Amino acid sequence: MGLSAGDKLGPYEILAPIGAGGMGEVYRARDTKLDRDVAIKVLPAALARDSERLARFEREAKVLASLNHPNIAQIYGIQEGVDESDAGRALVIELVPGETLKGPLRLETALDYARQIADALEAAHDKGIIHRDLKPANIMITPAGVVKVLDFGLAAGSQPL
Repeated sequence: MGLSAGDKLGPYEILAPIGAGGMGEVYRARDTKLDRDVAIKVLPAALARDSERLARFEREAKVLASLNHPNIAQIYGIQEGVDESDAGRALVIELVPGETLKGPLRLETALDYARQIADALEAAHDKGIIHRDLKPANIMITPAGVVKVLDFGLAAGSQPL
């Protein structure tokens, strides 16, 4: 992972890595202006120079900005110039506490989570957005049992965003 604890991206101070995937790296960070923790999804400069990857990253930002639902992680903004080449980009997203979806689950719990996931997907579908990468790793369960659908990086829409 390219960033370390203490690194700064604009008003965001990196606290710790969360994970990495095909579209970049995700970090826990502190928003020093608003005094809150956030998730920062970084598209490194090498990927930002790939027009297809950059388009997918920007599409994810627009998809998240178009959705406002309690079961979908919210986007707070975009941070540009996240590395020495000023080519990198980052999405600043709601930091969702909890764990990814894991089983086995009691039937009542599974049905509750399924309903929340369906509600999130229905809200996206109402906007013409299809997630296309729904899997346990993209579903967070908060300590209160609230489901949050994450990672709309592969989403497709039937209408322009």
